[in-house]
Amino acid sequence: MTIYRNFIGGEWIESASPKTIENINPANTGDRLGTIKLSTRDEAGKAVEAAYNAFKDWKNTPAPTRGKIVARAARLLEDNKEELAQILTREEGKTLAESRGELSRSINVAEFCAGEARRLNGETIQSELPANFAYTIKEPHGVVALITPWNFPVAIPVWKIAPALVAGNTIVFKPAESTPATAVRIVEIFEEAGLPKGVLNMILGAGAEVGDEIANHPAVKAISFTGSTATGLKLYQQVAGRGVKVQCEMGGKNPVVVMEDCDMDLAIESTAQGAFGSTGQRCTATSRAVVIDKIADEFVQKIVERAKRMRIGDGSNSETEMGPIVDEKQFRNVLKYIDIGREDGAEMLCGGKRAEGDGLENGYFVEPTVFDKVTPDMRIAQEEIFGPVLSVIRVKDFDEAMIAANDSQYGLTSSIFTSDPNLIFRFVQEIETGMTHINSPTTGGEAHIPFGGVKLTGIGAREQGSTALDFYTEMKVVYVDYTGRKREGNLY
Repeated sequence: MTIYRNFIGGEWIESASPKTIENINPANTGDRLGTIKLSTRDEAGKAVEAAYNAFKDWKNTPAPTRGKIVARAARLLEDNKEELAQILTREEGKTLAESRGELSRSINVAEFCAGEARRLNGETIQSELPANFAYTIKEPHGVVALITPWNFPVAIPVWKIAPALVAGNTIVFKPAESTPATAVRIVEIFEEAGLPKGVLNMILGAGAEVGDEIANHPAVKAISFTGSTATGLKLYQQVAGRGVKVQCEMGGKNPVVVMEDCDMDLAIESTAQGAFGSTGQRCTATSRAVVIDKIADEFVQKIVERAKRMRIGDGSNSETEMGPIVDEKQFRNVLKYIDIGREDGAEMLCGGKRAEGDGLENGYFVEPTVFDKVTPDMRIAQEEIFGPVLSVIRVKDFDEAMIAANDSQYGLTSSIFTSDPNLIFRFVQEIETGMTHINSPTTGGEAHIPFGGVKLTGIGAREQGSTALDFYTEMKVVYVDYTGRKREGNLY
């Protein structure tokens, strides 16, 4: 049985902690991948110290050289794509097609960030003084902590690690306890790409212990977090007193608005992909369908038919469309919210229970679930479920649809299905989300395009694309007086 080790100062070190958890295949709980030792505070502190000791040399390494290492990591990800996809499916549960897609996204992100190493540009600014030159440069923070979730255990670490490295920071990486195998392989790949010792460190353990130790360590100057809103807000409050720079990508409750002039087949398939793809375990998943009354009956009938046709099973089977929930805790949480929907008076049309048959009882499988006649004040319309559960909210017109769509504390992504240009541009103007889609699912994104949300979804700079390095750098303004004479008077 594999025992996953920490990576500290360029060495793979087994934790001395007696606390362990098992890494279990969620599609078959009898399949155990390995054992995670939940590291101690002292071990987390050593990871931060290793990053701190490596920072000066890494900062002084030319940015294009740093970028070449990230580019090599991208090529290694490509070379090991199928192996990583197989590990990801076995460990997290998503289908092989979804895992391969995640790997492709990760490779694209690493390639893009490697190129940014040659574009760490500042600007020159005309001074109002004679014989003076002013310009800006971008500098790294120092040690940055990267705290990542289990639902995209390759892509999210890569889209944090790559820009942090290119910017010249050193890293303490704390992955989710549920997905250690993919985290280990990512670090191995960056190690093989040629990173100096101490530049990238990984610590496995619980957020309450090692995460807390990392967040409170005085050497940590910035923290990038992706996870639940409750945890992200707690982290934000925790480090505010130290003035630590924080980036949090948190929850979503993403709406799709379906107008009466939509392409119904396209709307149905896109909504099904958004709601049930990746088992609904995406921050960009479609969880609310806001549908015009005139077509609501047709929409509901067809989305229920599509949900019932979803092929549920082990993600390693090429026929599978929807895999399991990641672990028992999340499995029980999804079933709890289904009960809440019933209790609040929503009409459950399909699903609503553990999937059975063909060996599904050996994994954490939940049937795709559709609730109709949901009102915006119901908990299933307001709280993030993170499972294959869709709430249909019926409205009379576009104005009412926008009120319902924006009635959320979250604001990550959204979508509208219509052929009316007027409604499209009104929707883009009025929707309160950081990203939006027209006649396509709420999910999806590209490596060279910024990613992030508003409201309680996002704190700090956007990730990826042209904004990828913004969070990981500080601007320094430089004034050069080349007259060699004493300045007369006071400009200010």
